[in-house]
Amino acid sequence: MSFAVAAEAYDRFMGRYSEPLAPLLADFAGISSEQRVIDVGCGPGALTAELARRLGARSVSAVDPSESFVEAMRERHPDVTVQQAPAEELPFEAGSFDAALAQLVVHFMADPVAGLREMARVTRRGGVVAACVWDHAGSYGPLSLFWEVVASLDGDVDDESKLPGTREGHLAELCQAAGLRDVEDDVLTITLEHTTFEDWWEPYTLGVGPAGAYVAGLDPERREQLRESCRARLPAAPFVLSARAWAVRGRVAD
Repeated sequence: MSFAVAAEAYDRFMGRYSEPLAPLLADFAGISSEQRVIDVGCGPGALTAELARRLGARSVSAVDPSESFVEAMRERHPDVTVQQAPAEELPFEAGSFDAALAQLVVHFMADPVAGLREMARVTRRGGVVAACVWDHAGSYGPLSLFWEVVASLDGDVDDESKLPGTREGHLAELCQAAGLRDVEDDVLTITLEHTTFEDWWEPYTLGVGPAGAYVAGLDPERREQLRESCRARLPAAPFVLSARAWAVRGRVAD
């Protein structure tokens, strides 16, 4: 899935959650100095920024299928090698990197196993492939409350709970199917304070991802009903929400 939205819109919607998640994934993947790393499905660069901070921008490459995200990345990180490409067709030679990471991407890949296999191809033997996906299939993803309210108002809705990797253990299954060895999984948890209800709600109106597309498709009356139903389910502001992501790492066979 390609996000044909402005980078700033994504920052306001999902970036607020993906930025604190990035160092957790980098730690889980064992990213340290003297490595060359690729960020697959980089979006506007939450994980890329963390990798560049740890390794230096010239040691980081990034790809994304979205033209708007690639343009933003080249402006934000001019010393990072950024290319427009899907995960399933990475424009790099085999064994180019010490590690390949994908943050909040696997569930949007057209073919997750092929994408993970391609990440392994561009990673050296013994190198690490790591990924994480929000717990959309459970009740602890950053969008869980939104989709629960949507379901209560519109039972015939296609939420994100059936996407690949969103249920516990599925990322590990996908990595094993892609041929990775020594596969391990874990849970990464972040917290975020929302100062007002509008701080939480307004990014849903920006048309980002499946949730944004759903809100954009509502007429004004139904949108207001959804908005107020969400308000009723949330604590009084300011409030802090927690969200968890399933994480997995594996090694490329020697």
